[in-house]
Amino acid sequence: MKEGMANNFWTGVIIGWLVGLILGFLLPVIGPLVGGFVAGWISGRGIGNGAKAGLFAGILGAIIIAVLLLVGGTVILGAFGFIAGLGTSIVLIVVAFIYQGILSLIGGAIAGAIRR
Repeated sequence: MKEGMANNFWTGVIIGWLVGLILGFLLPVIGPLVGGFVAGWISGRGIGNGAKAGLFAGILGAIIIAVLLLVGGTVILGAFGFIAGLGTSIVLIVVAFIYQGILSLIGGAIAGAIRR
């Protein structure tokens, strides 16, 4: 992957994640689709590249929320909070992968197909 293409990919992932996050609060199903579409559009041409950017954008949100739950639970409730945060984080990552990841992947694939 060329240097410029790598920058476009990660820029697309981050911007797509932000769009998905903002729209996800207002429109839970449309938000991840649009976020994935934006990530796929910015990342470059091709269905595979767009789908991969959309998937990473969806998963990025799940990982960040999981870390925040883990840290917040530990700070507020100590060891019990850490264990509760860890369990919640694992469940959240699995659910977000299925929900946000797949919707963002579809949006990214659509954008990659259009840009191709």
